[in-house]
Amino acid sequence: MGSSAEEIRSHVKVYLMIFAALLVLTLVTVGVSFLNVSIPMAIAIALVVAGIKGSLVACYFMHLISERGFVFWVLGICVVFFFALMFLPLITTHNHPLSIFIESVSGQRIGS
Repeated sequence: MGSSAEEIRSHVKVYLMIFAALLVLTLVTVGVSFLNVSIPMAIAIALVVAGIKGSLVACYFMHLISERGFVFWVLGICVVFFFALMFLPLITTHNHPLSIFIESVSGQRIGS
């Protein structure tokens, strides 16, 4: 592999810093449960913290930080399909303006 002792020490230092950050973020998640905030706000805070923790794990422990280009392409494709699947039902709704436009163009009634 050709890694020197100094390179290994620097990698171990990064892993320990990420581990410490994960511990702190776990404590933040537990601390949020004791705050007097509304349930939706507590869920939003917990999801943000969980997203940060998941990103740290994926980037450093799964070594995805060096695969940025590929990860962004896959993420972009997921976003496109997400929006396609979320807005596809809107197109097929009976009284939706877009379905009225499609009916006028195709000459067929949608949903009959």
